[in-house]
Amino acid sequence: MRRPEIAVIKGDGIGVDVTDATLAVVDAACAAAGAETPSYVEIGAGAGHYAAHGRDIEEGGEERAGEADAIFLGAIGLPSVRHRDGTEISPHLRLRDRYGLYAGVRPIKAYPNAPQRLADPRAAGIDMVVLRESTEGLFYSAAVHGRSEVIGDSEVRETLRVSRATTEKLHAFAFRLARKRRERGKRGRVTCVDKANVFTAMAFFRKIFDEVKADFPDVETGYNYVDAMALDMVRRPWEFDVMVMENMFGDILSDLGGGLVGGMGMAACAEIGDTTGLFQPAHGSAPDIMGEDKANPLAAILSGALMLEYLGETLDQPQLAAAAERIEAAVEAGFAANRLRPMEFGGDMGTRAITDAVLAGLDMAAEAR
Repeated sequence: MRRPEIAVIKGDGIGVDVTDATLAVVDAACAAAGAETPSYVEIGAGAGHYAAHGRDIEEGGEERAGEADAIFLGAIGLPSVRHRDGTEISPHLRLRDRYGLYAGVRPIKAYPNAPQRLADPRAAGIDMVVLRESTEGLFYSAAVHGRSEVIGDSEVRETLRVSRATTEKLHAFAFRLARKRRERGKRGRVTCVDKANVFTAMAFFRKIFDEVKADFPDVETGYNYVDAMALDMVRRPWEFDVMVMENMFGDILSDLGGGLVGGMGMAACAEIGDTTGLFQPAHGSAPDIMGEDKANPLAAILSGALMLEYLGETLDQPQLAAAAERIEAAVEAGFAANRLRPMEFGGDMGTRAITDAVLAGLDMAAEAR
């Protein structure tokens, strides 16, 4: 077995805290599953790095990130540090663009004893994925400064891009993901989320979906306009499985999904391309609680599990995928036994206590086996 190499960008604020927690859990899970523990290459990047050095990522950092087997990112951004036009410091958007990380996988799962914002008892069964195209859409202009058209101080125009090459890959990824989830007992249904009744780009997005679905006749499909999807995620989220959509739509609806199952402290994320993947919690950097042992690291830890699953497939090392399963099982069992009580949910456990509880859950899972 080859030892995986992970490029680590801790970033800003609680990104440091949750990254340290995640790497401890990843190492322990790999050891328990008999997998090689990764080696880590730390790369300085973020708003703090920009404030100190005048650039948002260290020299050569983008290249080294792409040379690794995967990238793990804690969180980036500080309210007090901005570009002159007021936008955030966002080197991760450039990494998405440079390495074609088109498939943004954002799981939304309800856990026992975690807050459920909907009164309907069926909300306890929420288990779906927002699949967000992550390189184009309305974020196309944001990835690299200079794509926006600024007309004096009177107007700004942004470009929404939907290309056939990327959209075909995204939809195929959605159908393969649905098949994989069906093998694990999930519904295995793909819903195309768009605004095809208004925008030509979205009609094109749906047209390609219909073309690709012909190659996956065994997978159930559905359609929803994005505004109706927002309504249905509140009204009947338990009926959905994989939802594939444009970049901005996915950015918004994944946050809505996080709110349904407790908060952004549970919002894991994988951004996968043809040659590499970037893994990060979907929450912000929360610099006001950095170092105070208050952050919920579970979104980052679950992102670490997504990373191990990805590495298990790309490196053909099933032990890494087994390590991912151990982390997911430890989180599930921890909530079920009320051993995970994040402060984010009004509980009494901060970053270290939650990390320790997940580590103990890995030990219990190993003993059970």
